[in-house]
Amino acid sequence: MDAPLQVAVDPAFRTDVLAGLAAPIKAIPARWFYDRRGSELFEEITRLPEYYPTRTETALLERHSPEVGEMVGAGRAVVEFGSGSSAKTPILLRAVAPSAYVPIDISGDFLRESARLLGADFPALPVLPVEADFMRPIALPQAVAEAPKLGFFPGSTIGNLVPRTGVDLLRAMKDTLGEGSYLLIGMDRIKDPAILVRAYDDGAGVTAEFNLNLLHRINRELDGDIPVDAFRHRAIWNDDKGRIEMHLEALRAVRFGVDGRAFTMAAGETIHTENSHKYGDRDSRLLLRAAGWGVVAQWTDEDDQFAIVLAEAEAPRFAP
Repeated sequence: MDAPLQVAVDPAFRTDVLAGLAAPIKAIPARWFYDRRGSELFEEITRLPEYYPTRTETALLERHSPEVGEMVGAGRAVVEFGSGSSAKTPILLRAVAPSAYVPIDISGDFLRESARLLGADFPALPVLPVEADFMRPIALPQAVAEAPKLGFFPGSTIGNLVPRTGVDLLRAMKDTLGEGSYLLIGMDRIKDPAILVRAYDDGAGVTAEFNLNLLHRINRELDGDIPVDAFRHRAIWNDDKGRIEMHLEALRAVRFGVDGRAFTMAAGETIHTENSHKYGDRDSRLLLRAAGWGVVAQWTDEDDQFAIVLAEAEAPRFAP
């Protein structure tokens, strides 16, 4: 009989899961949703009728990417943070005449497959995938080290982070991209909570499966025995903090092990798995400015549901 296949475990995943389950208020960072299955499920979510951000942002990119190209100029290396399937990327690439495309993602298999497919559509464009956690500065491929850069961060992913951590991420992006760079970022707007909750708790149950897949990943990669059927997906609007929250709620009292450690949860207790902050115009400008980015332009749909924002790296305020 063949030996069981060993799964390489990211030590940061182990650390975050064990610390999150041991905390008084249990929480696991949303970035760990995206193993291969999680990435596939998220792509399904983006096609759901309730999930307005993808189609709204796609329409904005189709309408305004030519303006972005005029503002940033041709020949920039496009660096996409958290590229996923790169579904929106061709719209931007056709408009900005880039010198190279650098997709960055934490899910390596998904990244390489997406890069291969995009490279087939743009055979003359160098495509240089980087498997990395973009929460910290990244050394980009030497081929684009000296090129002017345009960062691309679509999908309102910035909303997954509390504002303080969001500022840290935006600073890390600025360090990665360097002086004279631009950043095109998607930011979801505050709106009717009923619309928001439906977008994160769809009728087909795909978002629920996406949330619960995190428990399957823990069981598989960290030798866990979490009874997944003892949990349910919950999405709620937190008005005080201006965000949608996703939780995994225990339907009954449970005991389980992860990586050799024992945990218990009471019925009704939750694991907080995601935040999705929503930003008004002033809030988005302040967030970017705090990280050293100045807003050059922004575009929203006619219902002001979603915005794409073009920002430019500002010079340091104080000389060293």
